[in-house]
Order: sequence, then C-alpha cells, then structure tokens
Amino acid sequence: MVAGKPRSPRTKDAAALGDTSNGLGARLRRSRERTGMTVRGMARAIGVSPSLVSQIERGRVMPSVGTLYAISNELGLLVDDLFREADVAPPTRGARRPAAAAVRGPVQRHDTRKAIRLADGVRWELLTPEPDDELEFLYVVYDVGGASCPEDSLTRHGGKEYAYVISGRLGVRIGFEEFELGPGDSLSFDAQMPHRLWTVGRKPAVAVWAVRNRHGDARKHVVAKAGR
Repeated sequence: MVAGKPRSPRTKDAAALGDTSNGLGARLRRSRERTGMTVRGMARAIGVSPSLVSQIERGRVMPSVGTLYAISNELGLLVDDLFREADVAPPTRGARRPAAAAVRGPVQRHDTRKAIRLADGVRWELLTPEPDDELEFLYVVYDVGGASCPEDSLTRHGGKEYAYVISGRLGVRIGFEEFELGPGDSLSFDAQMPHRLWTVGRKPAVAVWAVRNRHGDARKHVVAKAGR
C-alpha cells in the first residue's frame, strides 16, 4: 500500500491474502535466464532501460501493469505463473505444463487467494483456484492515483479484456477514445488496441477483470507512446 493513501475497500490487504509480490522479480529472472535472453535483450524487446529490468528482477521496484504484461508476454508466461511461489519455477516457453499435484476443487475462497502488488498503486488478486491457459480472471484494485502505465504511454497485448466495476471510478483510454466507468459499468475491448487505465477521483477503483486468450496474438506486446 502506498504511504499516505487510503486502504482499498476490502478489509484484508495483499499481505493478509497471500502476497506473492516479493518473489516476483526472482521468478521473472529465472524465466528469462532459461530462455537464454540477456537483461539488455529483454530491455530492448519491451522498450525499457536495462536498469529497470535489473531492478525489477532484484525486487528493488515493482513493474507497472504494462511492463509486467510486456515481460510475461515476451517470456510466454501465463498469469498463473506470475502468482507462483518463489521456489516453484514457471515452465519454459513451449514446455508442457505439468498437471497439478492435487486438485483443489472449483472454489477459490476470498481469504486464501494469491495477490500481487504492482507499481503505481495497482493490486491483482487471482480468482481461479487452478491454472487456466485460456482465461486470466482477476480481482483488481487501483488505489487513488493508480494507473496501468505512465500518462504519456499506452500498452497493448493479445487477447480480449472484460471488466466489471464494483466501486470507485475508473478512467479508460482505448486508442483515441476515453471513457469513465462507475459502479455497475462494464466494458470489453480488443487488447491489441493501445490502452491505459487509471483511477478517477479520491476513492480506489475496484473491478473484476478477465483477459481471454492473451497469448493468442502472434505479435509481441509493445508499449507505444500516446498518439502513435
């Protein structure tokens, strides 16, 4: 939680839920090393500095939503891979994903789901009890001032996104259009369109989010300057 900002509308924060943020950088580093890609190669591929990639992998800083999608897409990682415990290695791109050791059942209890706190006041909580190769299903919180990427940037990736706003207000830019969503509003859009999300007003924005077939697009994730 960013200092000085109000807590999200839930009574439990990410630490209480099962925060997997601390090991995220190490998981990304190990996945990159297994592909043989260098830090400079990753930085060049996703359009950021080698210093930022290094700091993310060492746990010095958390990536933004846009940067995390860029890295995970480059490495072929599913959202479930990002939530794995630090000592469990995500599979290498193209490798067969092993079956789960034990079936957890269809229900994910609210107080045991895994969470990741990203940069700029964004938190993801995983809503699926088992890995899902086709759908990323998340409870998302944008704190006051939170955003998916810098104001002068947009992000895009494969798949289609769906969202339902529970509380607060969320700004959405898709291409050259901007929208403001409030409680009860929903949206769906092609995630290959450059887009950005941010909190509007002085209350956190909370939504249920789904991304279908994120790796279905053969093109790499890019971070594009606004207006391009």
